[in-house]
Amino acid sequence: MSIPISSILRIACVVLGLAGSAAHGADLVVSAAASLTDAFKEAGRDFEAAHPGTHVVFNFGASDVLLRQIEQGAPADLFASADEATMDKAVAAGHIAAATRKDFAANALVLIVPTSAASAPNSVADLRNDSYKKIAIGNPDSVPAGRYAKQALVTAKLWDALEPKLVQAQNVRQALDYVARGEAEAGFVYATDAAMQAQKVRVALDMATATPVRYPIGAVAECAKKPTACDFEQFLLSARGQAILANNGFRPASP
Repeated sequence: MSIPISSILRIACVVLGLAGSAAHGADLVVSAAASLTDAFKEAGRDFEAAHPGTHVVFNFGASDVLLRQIEQGAPADLFASADEATMDKAVAAGHIAAATRKDFAANALVLIVPTSAASAPNSVADLRNDSYKKIAIGNPDSVPAGRYAKQALVTAKLWDALEPKLVQAQNVRQALDYVARGEAEAGFVYATDAAMQAQKVRVALDMATATPVRYPIGAVAECAKKPTACDFEQFLLSARGQAILANNGFRPASP
């Protein structure tokens, strides 16, 4: 099967960019879901301080896109997904060492509106009203938050009615930006994302999801081949790592 030129160019940019910043064996390359951006940057700084000589290089994006990059040869030592399904595929295809897979955080799906909005929906069914012309959502084909949102709308028997209003984003942070900038009257994001833009968006509804929103992480090789990869996993599960995640709005992976 041929790969579209646009995809090849995107992967080439990722490979070249990471190659320039991750040229040394002590560097740790982490591909992580966009919703983890702020928490992981903070965790990376703490990890580097505790591991002199190690530099953590992050590649943030939609979980499915990150997996495709790994499949097509982009450098990565660790992969952190915003859902279990994407990690299931990564492990099944042999891109992640199964023994290294661990759940490290949880989240929740919410419906947001701009803080400047005169009103907010009392139920998701209110999104059918004419006042909601554009609704931001991660592309369900590549963004876990979008898949969770689609499942919720299908369950509520609203997907077909709302689909013409949906503005699909490349990742959950882009969906957040659409609402924060007032380019969409509502949007589906994670609770942690909404908290990052609390001055510009507010949570209108908590959305129930058919499956819990959990974040797994796994190494692309066994621990013996890249010990720092598993060290970073253990840091995320440590008291300090969990405190960083909690301060960024994430919940424990296990209740």
